[in-house]
Amino acid sequence: MPEWKKTVICVLIFFAIIVSGTIGYMIIEGWDFTDAFYMSVITLTTVGYSEVHELGNTGKIFTVVLILAGVGVIVYIISMLAQFVVEGRLRQVLGRHKLEKKIQELKDHYIVCGYGRVGETICSMFSTKSLKLVVIEKDPEKTALLHEKGVLHVAGEATDEETLTAAGIEHAGSLITVLGNDRDNVYVTLSARGLNSGLFIMARSSDVGSGRKLLRAGADKVVSPYRIGARRMAQMILRPALTDFLDLAMMDKNIDIQMEEISVKASSRLIGIPLQDSGIRRDLNLIIIAVKKDSGDMLFNPSSRATIEAGDIVIVVGERNNLEKLKIILNSEP
Repeated sequence: MPEWKKTVICVLIFFAIIVSGTIGYMIIEGWDFTDAFYMSVITLTTVGYSEVHELGNTGKIFTVVLILAGVGVIVYIISMLAQFVVEGRLRQVLGRHKLEKKIQELKDHYIVCGYGRVGETICSMFSTKSLKLVVIEKDPEKTALLHEKGVLHVAGEATDEETLTAAGIEHAGSLITVLGNDRDNVYVTLSARGLNSGLFIMARSSDVGSGRKLLRAGADKVVSPYRIGARRMAQMILRPALTDFLDLAMMDKNIDIQMEEISVKASSRLIGIPLQDSGIRRDLNLIIIAVKKDSGDMLFNPSSRATIEAGDIVIVVGERNNLEKLKIILNSEP
């Protein structure tokens, strides 16, 4: 039986003893309800006040039985309550300390400010890639949900520099601020950029004016969910087949065909080799849609003579297991 249930039962037993004591004094000594109830309470709580009235022999024996029956229950209740307070507080402190230690040990992790509808969706997608993630959220209900899900988080205002520091911003690789207020997103961006000049910052914006302010504040990318949603709805009407394909390739976990972007490391054996000789199409049956060069230029539908260089990002479509093989090749030692 859980400890809290034991405590509830003891409390009920204690009140039952008080009721029994009150009735007992009324019957044995002939007292009225007030005197009998008062005598029962001071006896069980061992306050030490004198009897309300002179007790007879039967009343004295009844008082002894009342003390023996009630004091043990009271002591047990007090000890259980103390245990709940001490252990609960201790678990809270130790749990918080353990969580803070894990966060401070992270390097190049992602920080998501805000666990609303947008933030929760981002975290859900990140979880499929096993990315290192810390969420900043001030709502107690949402932080409790994060705790249940086992997501590293910091409870507090994302606009507070101390909260950002607690989230390990000095060692983070990216920050995504999706707070509901554009002004707060601007403030978070300013604070984050000041704490980590090399941080990649993506910010949510509700309108064009706020987007410009976020860029001036130091955001690398600004995203407006409303504009994206509107464009997507238009594309679903104008290009329904293409939209369905992109949904399947990027979102659907139940099909084997996926679209992925893969970074090319300097250690890859395909560096400097023309695509026609790389075996990507022949051996892995993958289609390279584009190559984003390290300079930022995007090379769409690269020719068979194009080469892959260190720092490039290859955007490719194909079966999931072949994509995993390509990731190994582009990051393997020659």
